[in-house]
Amino acid sequence: MNLNLALLKGDGIGPEIVDSAIAVLDKICAKYNHTVKYNEYLAGGCAIDATGIPLPEETLKGCLESDSVLLGAVGGPKWDTLPGHLRPEKALLGVRKALGLYANIRPATLYPALSERCPLRSAKAFDIVIIRELTGGIYFGKSGREDAGEMGEAAFDTEYYTVKEIERIGRVGFETAIKRNKKLTSIDKANVLESSRLWRETMHKLAAEYPDVDYSDMLVDNAAMQLIRDPGQFDVIVTSNMFGDILSDEASQLTGSIGMLPSASLGEGTRGMYEPIHGSAPDIAGKGVANPLATILSVAMMLRYSFNLEAEAKEIENAVETALNNGHLTRDIGGELGTAAITEEILKLI
Repeated sequence: MNLNLALLKGDGIGPEIVDSAIAVLDKICAKYNHTVKYNEYLAGGCAIDATGIPLPEETLKGCLESDSVLLGAVGGPKWDTLPGHLRPEKALLGVRKALGLYANIRPATLYPALSERCPLRSAKAFDIVIIRELTGGIYFGKSGREDAGEMGEAAFDTEYYTVKEIERIGRVGFETAIKRNKKLTSIDKANVLESSRLWRETMHKLAAEYPDVDYSDMLVDNAAMQLIRDPGQFDVIVTSNMFGDILSDEASQLTGSIGMLPSASLGEGTRGMYEPIHGSAPDIAGKGVANPLATILSVAMMLRYSFNLEAEAKEIENAVETALNNGHLTRDIGGELGTAAITEEILKLI
């Protein structure tokens, strides 16, 4: 198989962790007789520095012409004072919107080897998949500022969802549950928000099409509490853009390190964007200590979801787990290995 990939290495540690993931992808493709073509483009802060905007037209065109996109990380304090439309994060929103990537899949796995890194004393190994709606909700609703008279300046952001948007992300949730343990929890705030009441009504209609799935609703504040109390009770979670953003970051901390969590952003076709969920970590950029495992695991997700290469994906995931079981750990998960050393350990296991 020929893989045509767009690389958005981004800012901070982005180039380092993407280079590690490329090394692993090259090794697995050589073993299974695939070829990979890489096309590198600017996105985020580095694009602002070079072109004045976070998402140049060349980058967007390259992503649209690729089979899939591999992203490192964008942003950093250097660009924090820029107006909203010029912030590095706008590159992510732009690519997601242009590619129609409405489903963000974020696994949160506590590996047995990292159980002591979990901040919960009683936590046992768990394997959760959080499915976050990605192109609707409060991040894309109408927003602005206005004069509120004697109260001063006011700002607003609108939570807005259509039935179609809820149905398509809900279906991803049910289909994912079918392939796993047939358990799905939908997270909303239906006791307060009208958008959540529409979300719940739509999810209930969908649930009738999937009688074999153990479906339940949960309010987002309770869900935040339950993730701490007993994360193992969840299998697949589906929720809105903002709730998914918050809950997946909360879940990431239960895995021992945010540096362990990959993600996939998918649409109607096979093309997706794959990235670690952590940020650009400018404080450690260039020091060779960043944990590349989330990016390497994102490559495994790419092979599985965009190219249907299950054996290749599983081999990468098994190599990561074996490395952890053998005590090969980066600094953020209690070890001493740097970026290059942990990458070399994964390569040895393929």
